[in-house]
Amino acid sequence: MKRAVIVHCWDGYPNYCWYPNAKRQLEEAGFSVEIPAFPHTETPTEEDWVPFLSGVVGELDEDVYLIGHSVGCITILRYLETLQDGDTVGGVILVAGFTDDLGYKELSNYFERPLDFAKIKSKCKNGFVAIHSDNDPYVDLKYGEILKKELGAELIVKSNMGHFSGPVDDKKSCTELPDVVEAVKSLTL
Repeated sequence: MKRAVIVHCWDGYPNYCWYPNAKRQLEEAGFSVEIPAFPHTETPTEEDWVPFLSGVVGELDEDVYLIGHSVGCITILRYLETLQDGDTVGGVILVAGFTDDLGYKELSNYFERPLDFAKIKSKCKNGFVAIHSDNDPYVDLKYGEILKKELGAELIVKSNMGHFSGPVDDKKSCTELPDVVEAVKSLTL
């Protein structure tokens, strides 16, 4: 059975923003879907989150699809770097993903060494899709271009979607993001 794991954002949780809607739609499409609550969501670290993701994924195969949002994306990329020879996932969706230190000291622990894009790319059988907004206040659109260049990701640019988050700074919540479900489906064909 095809499985999807949604890795939430900093300060996120399983019922936050678009995650429940994506879970429901993917389950309707025949996927088993998990949205685990990552530890210390207020202070995510590679040291905590990557092993936690590994434990959630468990036995790895090409029927596993990983979906990340913001810090969830860098967690997935660092997780892929840890995989052994011969281990691959089916596909990866990166929503508001980034590849460099954004200047938040809380997240700098993820960037103590450069990303190994070649290894990351080799760990994903069907490819990557990067979904970005043209007005994200936290993650510049240039990161979508970097993911496209370095990982061969299909880049989807949405207009005026901010950070695809729940209510932040009195902004409207993003409770539906059909592009995520469509992207996963496109990678399974």
